[in-house]
Amino acid sequence: MKFLDLTKVYIRSGGGGAGCVSFRREKFVEFGGPDGGDGGNGGSVWAEAVDGLNTLIDFRYQQHFFAKSGQGGMGSQRTGKTGEDIILKVPVGTEILDEDEETVIADLVTVGQRILLAKGGNGGWGNLAFKSSTNRSPARANSGQEGIERTIWLRLKLIADAGLLGLPNAGKSTFLAAVSNARPKIADYPFTTLVPNLGVVGIDGAEFVMADIPGLIEGASEGRGLGMQFLAHVERCKVLLHLVDGTSSTITKDYRTIVKELEAYSEVLGDKPRILALNKCDALDKATISTRRKALEKASGGPVHVISGVAGIGLTDALRNIMAEIKREAPVEEGLPWQP
Repeated sequence: MKFLDLTKVYIRSGGGGAGCVSFRREKFVEFGGPDGGDGGNGGSVWAEAVDGLNTLIDFRYQQHFFAKSGQGGMGSQRTGKTGEDIILKVPVGTEILDEDEETVIADLVTVGQRILLAKGGNGGWGNLAFKSSTNRSPARANSGQEGIERTIWLRLKLIADAGLLGLPNAGKSTFLAAVSNARPKIADYPFTTLVPNLGVVGIDGAEFVMADIPGLIEGASEGRGLGMQFLAHVERCKVLLHLVDGTSSTITKDYRTIVKELEAYSEVLGDKPRILALNKCDALDKATISTRRKALEKASGGPVHVISGVAGIGLTDALRNIMAEIKREAPVEEGLPWQP
């Protein structure tokens, strides 16, 4: 299945049906008069977050969604049929933006959450509704309201608890494959990962979702490389795991490159809790590991994990730190009874 996280769609709600002008004229029936029914309401356009989707690819092939209009009113006081609604089923984590691609209309983050995008027009009144003591035979009816037409953008931000960051070939996909059942593409050349990958990680009887995005490079905030367009997928993460390739001769520069691009993308992402790890330690001797670990600790001002996704070294401690940070960042639910 192809991955798509941004698309434009065109929607239009249905117009209301026109009211009917009708008079009851039946032989042997007394007190004839106006009996025109109201028009039916037009269908509305909704968006709903559903389970089981992780891409917007369906909206690549269908971009126009027009709800049906309401049926016109009829004689004998018959109301027109209401037009059917249209529901856009989107993945959990989808943001709905206005045509300017900046104004957020809604953010659907839970299964079953829905938002009204375009309300159907009301049906017009038939001449029966205009009957009064001073106007016994009204000969007019309302036309229905027109539907609403608008252009919106759908932008997907995957829901994950932790995100993986690093330069191309830092070992992010290998790490995700080692700690979860995800099977991302792994190869010995840069930019192997072209789309975000999700994996469920288990540690000490608990689970969390981890996202792996394409690697960042210097100048990503100016449009270079692939990773910048996918950084939105780690905006929702509670903690970021920053992997640095231990076999690189410029590890401190590599570290600063990622931090610089995060801060250039947004302050929110730059301020997120980060856990730093020196990866590929299986390819280094103890003296080199010690030297490069100290250099990273000095550059970052914090602790550095020494890990290897291939050899499985240091993964448990890193995952426990990630889980602890996730629990620390989890919102506290108010209004619940106290429990010991």
